[in-house]
Amino acid sequence: MPSVELIVYDKDGKEIDKLTVCTELLVGNFINHQLLHDAVVMYQSNLRQGSAKSKTRAEVAGHKKKMYKQKGTGNARAGHRRSGVRRGGGHIFAKRPRNWFFRLPAKALRRATQMAFVAKLGDMQVILIDQLSISEPKTKEVAQILQALNIHETVLVAIEQHNTNLYKSFRNIEGVRILPVSDLNAYEILRPKRLLMTKLAYESFVNSIISPADYEAALNELNKSTTN
Repeated sequence: MPSVELIVYDKDGKEIDKLTVCTELLVGNFINHQLLHDAVVMYQSNLRQGSAKSKTRAEVAGHKKKMYKQKGTGNARAGHRRSGVRRGGGHIFAKRPRNWFFRLPAKALRRATQMAFVAKLGDMQVILIDQLSISEPKTKEVAQILQALNIHETVLVAIEQHNTNLYKSFRNIEGVRILPVSDLNAYEILRPKRLLMTKLAYESFVNSIISPADYEAALNELNKSTTN
């Protein structure tokens, strides 16, 4: 039975508790990498502005009169100055503004988010902290917490709900992003190297996948089948 043991730390980096989660009960034995790829491509595509534009020969300045007669000059045939083969002319295949937005089904995106989280669990890249709270915005204080937890890579900090003090403190640190657990998606989870979650945020996320009662029932059933 695949399971992962997570250590819960305090702000000083000391171990205070341990949690065990059976990943099989969260997403089964199979992680759909194609679904994760499609979800990440969707989120990245939706971030594109699509505002790139260049001028056609109809939009650049210049008259439309033929530059010189067709024959007898020794030059190659030429039309007007706006031609795309001339400097200052319009682009032959001009770029047009376009909308890159597309959307996968909501059920598929929820599944991708769950699989991304379980993939992080399997790679031992999820770190739990008992709680995160500060009385005022203080980047130095949260930087010391990251150092105590030995986090030196890019990290996503997931908290149970939006906290202005924490947001203003973490946003000044390069490679650190903070989000409430309700805003997590596959792209945000997979992008950083580490995922730092408060204990309440972790419990809230797992409970959104499967209720505690259903989890216990499924775990007991799985243990019985394994024993038999």
